[in-house]
Amino acid sequence: MNSLLDKEVGQIVAEDYRSAAVFSKYGIDFCCNGNRNLYEVCSKKKVEVEIVVKEIEALTSDGEKQGDNFNTLPLNVLADHIEQKHHRYVEERIPILKQYLHKINTVHGERHPELKEIYRLFSECAGELTMHMKKEELVLFPFIRKMVLSLKHNEAVESPRFLTVTNPIQTMRDEHESAGDIFSKISSLTHSYTPPSDACSTYKVAFLMLKEFEEDLHLHVHLENNILFPKAEKLEREMVLKMPRNQAI
Repeated sequence: MNSLLDKEVGQIVAEDYRSAAVFSKYGIDFCCNGNRNLYEVCSKKKVEVEIVVKEIEALTSDGEKQGDNFNTLPLNVLADHIEQKHHRYVEERIPILKQYLHKINTVHGERHPELKEIYRLFSECAGELTMHMKKEELVLFPFIRKMVLSLKHNEAVESPRFLTVTNPIQTMRDEHESAGDIFSKISSLTHSYTPPSDACSTYKVAFLMLKEFEEDLHLHVHLENNILFPKAEKLEREMVLKMPRNQAI
């Protein structure tokens, strides 16, 4: 049990993604704030840490670990996966969700005034995520791929204009936290995505889609914050150490 207590929650999920179900059950953030150890987050949430540990151990004790496929992927392949699966998902869902949220706010907003704020918050998050993904696709991910390729061929990497990969990564982490905060507010306003008794079909579908969107965002952020980003920073440090000073990143 002590080994789990000392681990960061993001690391636990990176090693076996099934543990994410336990953290979600107790409202423990394993993506944006995955750099806290298990004992710390349980104390803050006033959750009995022994119970959480037992549930994680029971859930992950049988079969192969889930998440190893992400944890062992080459960084360029992981970046490709994030783009192709999670970035494309966000791009496809944003216009549909905005349409549904606008519609239910127009029809039901008088009886449920919180819908106006939900629509505003989601629109704000959608705009931020769109810009965020473009920065990853045009700046950060290409440099990560370049580092992987250069290491493979034992070549130097030209110094990027952002000096070190840690700089854009910190910006991405900050933006992840902003998106997480927004969805925390949306979850609260929707009572954990529970539609009211008078909800129409569109209302119910919109809330289901919001819930799915948040779940995908959690996995998306987890893959970056807890796997891709730390390994990219480690790779850069290793390349600096391996290369002559006049060839360092």
